[in-house]
Amino acid sequence: MVPKNLEIYSRILPKFKGEDMKKQISTKNAPQAIGPYSQAISANGFLFISGQLGVTPEGEFAGSSVEAQAQQSLTNLQNILAEAGLSFDNVVKTTIFLADMADFAKVNVTYAKFFKEPYPARSTVAVKTLPKDALVEIEVIAVY
Repeated sequence: MVPKNLEIYSRILPKFKGEDMKKQISTKNAPQAIGPYSQAISANGFLFISGQLGVTPEGEFAGSSVEAQAQQSLTNLQNILAEAGLSFDNVVKTTIFLADMADFAKVNVTYAKFFKEPYPARSTVAVKTLPKDALVEIEVIAVY
């Protein structure tokens, strides 16, 4: 049996030697980028996933409620993580952007369905507006 640390280091060590320092990750199971950015970038043992709105891969909102949009946002993140061979267990940091901080508790209920202890570090920020007038946007950083 290979020690877990050795397994992890064997996956990320080549990246520190200059191989595949930066790699784009993309899946059709999440909305395509609507601007000059990537769904996700893998670099040096980390996966940085761009903020995901509550929009289906076809580009339509999953619903008009913050709960429906948060659910879809997290599903999009889950699909991008899977494309990179990861899961929510690999997430170390999340940032949630809310159009209305009054939705904080509602989003927490949905968020808790996707994450388990130890929970990742997290910031939640109220913003004036989000793209497409979304109610929530979530981005994550994960480790390999």
